[in-house]
Amino acid sequence: TDEFLVSDAGTLKRIDYSLIKGGGITEADQYRLTADLNSDAQPISSNWERNDSTGFGKIGTGVTQSSGYFSFASTGVYFINFGTTGEVDSDSLALSLYTTTDNSSYSNVAVINLGDGGNYPISSSKDFIFNVTNTTTHKCYLRASSMAGNNNTRLFGSTNENYTQITFIRLGDSV
Repeated sequence: TDEFLVSDAGTLKRIDYSLIKGGGITEADQYRLTADLNSDAQPISSNWERNDSTGFGKIGTGVTQSSGYFSFASTGVYFINFGTTGEVDSDSLALSLYTTTDNSSYSNVAVINLGDGGNYPISSSKDFIFNVTNTTTHKCYLRASSMAGNNNTRLFGSTNENYTQITFIRLGDSV
């Protein structure tokens, strides 16, 4: 159970932790891109997998993904972190997080811009806090844009390591 006995001036009292709001993280999940991407994609609709590396631990039901759209199993305030390692030729490369609260109109809420890297790998990440008040209407996706369309401008992907990934952590109840 979620109960614990404590002593208060010699009297044992029972605390029911299930009644405490925001009593810890109840959802944590992570997805990654399994193959390199070298073209524009809105959303990035394929090659996603839930992290399955040794030691990975998902908490709760987790987030689901369908054709690049991520849906939440429960309402709450979510910390979303997304990051990438990419290679940029003479073009620019952007990885953007889009969210919706009506399951229709998506807004760009955070952007990673990787400038001309001279064909060297560049890594970056961004965060966003998303208040999910309805699991049917509140969703998100990642977009890759301004890709040169060649192998010298790309987001890295791997089935064994996190190169391009998105992490979801439920911080507490919706506000």
